Amino acid sequence: MSDKQSFLGVYGDQTSFPDPAQGAHPGRTVAPLDDIDRAMLAELSADGRLAVRALAERLHISRTNAYARLERLMAEGVITGFGARIDPRRAGLGTSAYIMVTVEQTSWRTMATDLHEIPYVDHVALVGGDFDILLLVRTPDNTTLRDVVLERLQALDGVRSTRTWLIFEELPGSVLA
Repeated sequence: MSDKQSFLGVYGDQTSFPDPAQGAHPGRTVAPLDDIDRAMLAELSADGRLAVRALAERLHISRTNAYARLERLMAEGVITGFGARIDPRRAGLGTSAYIMVTVEQTSWRTMATDLHEIPYVDHVALVGGDFDILLLVRTPDNTTLRDVVLERLQALDGVRSTRTWLIFEELPGSVLA
């Protein structure tokens, strides 16, 4: 059975997926990924410049199937773009830290926008738990990190407290492995 037939055999066509309200796949708004989709994502995560022909060969599927799957994954927002992975240290950002931020409960909506405007903030996550926001900050050195925390971050309206955890070493994840 071809990949398309397998996919279509479960869902009927590419646009009608199980209704989450009926409990088929609670919380899902797109079709679930199959083993080939996950393998495709793993290959592209390892090398985003991989040609579709090489991708199809590695996955043992036709180029037409590879193109169709790639287009579907992009259309569904599973693949949001392609880019280079940068080594922060080699790019001159040798100091990295996670910063936990506690904010006044009425300010979290505007806080995310303000945080994206602070130089060296690599990632912003609104979280639940003992603090409200988790930041990944990458700076050239400790002095710059101190300025980001004490001069920029703590100066924002609504910030109640921060805790900074220096990152000594980072290892790549294996989400799709």
